[in-house]
Amino acid sequence: MDSKAEKSTSSLRNNFFGYVQRSKIGSVSLPVYCVMSAVIMITALLEQLPVNMLGGFAVILSLGWLLGTIGASIPIVKNFGGPAIFSLLVPSILVFFNLINQNVLKSADILMKQANFLYFYIACLVCGSILGMNRRILVQGLMRMIIPMMAGMILALGVGTLVGVLLGLKWDHTLFYIVTPILAGGIGEGILPLSLGYSAITGVDSGQLVAQLIPATIIGNFFAIMCSGVLNRLGEKKPHLSGQGQLIKLSKGDDLGDALKEETVPLDLKKMGAGVLTACTLFITGSLLQALTGFPGPVLMIIAAAFLKYINVVPVEIQTGAKQLYKFISGNFTFPLMAGLGLLYIPLKDVVGILNWQYFIVVISVVFTVISTGFFVARFLNMNPVEAAIVSACQSGMGGTGDVAILSTASRMNLMPFAQVATRLGGAITVIVMTAILRMIF
Repeated sequence: MDSKAEKSTSSLRNNFFGYVQRSKIGSVSLPVYCVMSAVIMITALLEQLPVNMLGGFAVILSLGWLLGTIGASIPIVKNFGGPAIFSLLVPSILVFFNLINQNVLKSADILMKQANFLYFYIACLVCGSILGMNRRILVQGLMRMIIPMMAGMILALGVGTLVGVLLGLKWDHTLFYIVTPILAGGIGEGILPLSLGYSAITGVDSGQLVAQLIPATIIGNFFAIMCSGVLNRLGEKKPHLSGQGQLIKLSKGDDLGDALKEETVPLDLKKMGAGVLTACTLFITGSLLQALTGFPGPVLMIIAAAFLKYINVVPVEIQTGAKQLYKFISGNFTFPLMAGLGLLYIPLKDVVGILNWQYFIVVISVVFTVISTGFFVARFLNMNPVEAAIVSACQSGMGGTGDVAILSTASRMNLMPFAQVATRLGGAITVIVMTAILRMIF
């Protein structure tokens, strides 16, 4: 009996240690993660983290991988945006309750704000997605998203304002301070220029306006994330409504097999280096064109990349490197990036300060209108309803932050180029038009 008991205990012990060794947090095994994160945590508690990019990466990687893994392990929640929501919300809550010291925040700030890692991430994703995509799908998708984007924006402005009035809110406050910020294209490219425009017209300090505008963007972003998770599940339950990640419906006669094939080229580190330079060059091209035209640089970057892809002048090895870089960055830095954004860009105290149920209903009505418009208009444009609705959801997200969270929740990061068009172009149009309208009626 003792021998059997010892064998049973030994077997359980081996199974347990085997499970621990096989378990992964992000890209490393659980034991290795525990050692590394312990070193980082102790250093952070002693406020000795280096305030540079190394310290910033240590913070967001250790936090993002852990929260993403937890969110992906909770039943039901994992199917509705658990990893993305955990990665964004938990760091924001920790900051709200002052559980993160300034050393950690400064290290993350160096990476996320001063080095602007978000733009590098988006540049790599946009570059890899576009250059690795079939030209026909790319052009058709970009052109067709213009219609649901404009229709969704116009209907959302009308529906959101009407709902606010019916709930007893003033129409002008609802339109300009709740509905418009949701569709403005994020904080950096939307809320900040919108607040400057409002300030010039109303005379109110732009800092006060930012605090009033941000909550709608944040709440709309989280609701859009939840909706993208629901849409992903809908696509799984009803495959005829989904293109499994493809925006354009494919007919039997379409010669688009190369767009559907997984990358079979062996990993080439030098080609990935070429991908980094290509992404940087395209981003700088967008910035240069912005200085010359006044049009948002990220949108111009997408247009430039799409044009180069369409005329097919980019060498195949560079396209391959850009696509491999895209897979590396999206596979390793998505949840860490969102953790960093949660630490620095999601001011939970601003949301808590003005929340009431009417506000919440108005925000939901705007997001639902945008998504519904994309879903129903898609069938008239030969697009898959689920993918079109997910891209439309990005209109009500937090710019690049929202695009990453929404698309990762729906497991459709390859739709980033279309999401960026909907967010950046739609946001720019919203800011310009609504500022002009406020100037006329103020």
